[in-house]
Amino acid sequence: MFKHSVQILTAAALGVALISCSSSSPKGPQSQSQPVNRDGSISGPVNFKQPGSDGAPWWTVDVSGIPDAVPMPHLGNYKAAPYTVMGSRYFPIQDARAYKATGTASWYGTKFHGLDTANGETFDLYGMTAAHKTLPLPSYVKVTNLENGRSVTLRVNDRGPFYSDRVIDLSFAAAKKLGYAEKGVARVTVEGIDPHEWWAARGKSVPMASTPYIAAQAKPLSLPALSQESEVYMPPVEQHAGAVFPAQVDSKKNDSLSVAGLYLQVGAFANPDAAQLLRDKLSMLTSAPVFISSVVRNEQVLHRVRMGPVPNQNEAEHLRDRVRLANLGQPALVSAE
Repeated sequence: MFKHSVQILTAAALGVALISCSSSSPKGPQSQSQPVNRDGSISGPVNFKQPGSDGAPWWTVDVSGIPDAVPMPHLGNYKAAPYTVMGSRYFPIQDARAYKATGTASWYGTKFHGLDTANGETFDLYGMTAAHKTLPLPSYVKVTNLENGRSVTLRVNDRGPFYSDRVIDLSFAAAKKLGYAEKGVARVTVEGIDPHEWWAARGKSVPMASTPYIAAQAKPLSLPALSQESEVYMPPVEQHAGAVFPAQVDSKKNDSLSVAGLYLQVGAFANPDAAQLLRDKLSMLTSAPVFISSVVRNEQVLHRVRMGPVPNQNEAEHLRDRVRLANLGQPALVSAE
């Protein structure tokens, strides 16, 4: 996600060095890259093609089997120099161990999967990582969802989020483990971790740098093999995404709602691509009007997929049954709003 901001600054000819990186320029998007785990396994399809909008993956992995990040002392230089993004100046702190903050967390996924993070690592949406505006890179944090008490340990290796008042952006897997991937955002506490204290609390000394510790000795994830030369972005109808910038909804696009009558709402998505996909499928199923109605809820744009107006209750029930039989959702009867 930091990559896009760097491109904006470069285009504007701002000679400000983003983050404390080496004199070489950041690497560009790798359209043919494959995110590779430290054990050599690949968290995702081969020949991955980034979608235009961010969202959840269309391949499935049980995140309960993904271990948290393991805090390790960093032996090299930290990336913690001041930088500028979209006209705002940021001053990273030099030590994350005493850091603590409470605020809103979001997540990011497919749009950035396989691209470089701010400190040059490869972003894996199934990795236990996070993006933060001012923590040194890399560092480790404990993030707790205040709504359900779940916690995860993450490696901070990226910059962001640069919009709204959100304090941290988590990988999709981390948000899923914390229970808010479908909702999009959650109120959390973020606490810095001292790796030495973390290991001491477990009655162990920090492993030697030459023998990296792999948490739980996890087996490589088994993921689908794809035969196509490049992946096509086909998000499932139940997809939600958190890293969507709240924008003013264009009322001209919602003229259908001004017509009195009954409507069936089949889904509501933060990702506009998911909403459009469902709309296209429903349009092939019936001659009834199918449209997308966008609203802002909790600082996030939701794209609602609706059918109608329907003249009466019987017609609405008939249409609902057709959608269910086609496995395209569980429509709810709503009125124009």
